[in-house]
Amino acid sequence: MKTLKIDIVSDVMCPWCIIGYKNLEKALSELHGEINAEISWKPFELNPNMPPEGQDLNEHLTQKYGLTPEQSKDNRQRLIDAGKDADFTFNFDDKRMIINSFDCHRLLAWAVTLNKQTELKLALFKAHFSDLVNLNEQSALLDIVASVGLDTDRAQEILAGGEFFQEVRSQQSDIQQMGITTVPTFIINEQYALTGGQPSAAFVQAFKQITEEEAQQNAE
Repeated sequence: MKTLKIDIVSDVMCPWCIIGYKNLEKALSELHGEINAEISWKPFELNPNMPPEGQDLNEHLTQKYGLTPEQSKDNRQRLIDAGKDADFTFNFDDKRMIINSFDCHRLLAWAVTLNKQTELKLALFKAHFSDLVNLNEQSALLDIVASVGLDTDRAQEILAGGEFFQEVRSQQSDIQQMGITTVPTFIINEQYALTGGQPSAAFVQAFKQITEEEAQQNAE
């Protein structure tokens, strides 16, 4: 069985990141027995200058992208439909906030050391997009940490201090040096990249092509 190393550059604030991941899951399920994946998540902040209190979603979309309320409504419906296809539920209300996700990335860097990174990342996606939880509230983050079996006292220590600050910043610097400016970006075996919320068929095709190319290289 071929093992692929897949680094996913993403932000928990990015809806297409969870859609892309769910479609990646489908592709790996389709290729079960042929391809195995070692998955890690790399930090990307869509809004690194966002204040701690966050910003109203509609206001943010208008300010950053110039979207009208009607365009925002259409985009939400596209996400809901894409989510259904990917087996993920998007919910929206009039109180949605966009936040700075740096503390989420710090917790994810900690979770790596306990082999809980993907579990925590998916729980953060679900909390934000499905359960409408405000991730800038520490109590909410601690509840999510607890839900995946991680130590809330340890998480509170991390959030209160500066642990994993340098680890996250170093990874972000590496990502910038690679020229990655959009999420999600799926880096495969540190050589190939797919961007955006790709359908599962695109992953299947890419994985087959990569394994064929690497097999040819090894045979030379």
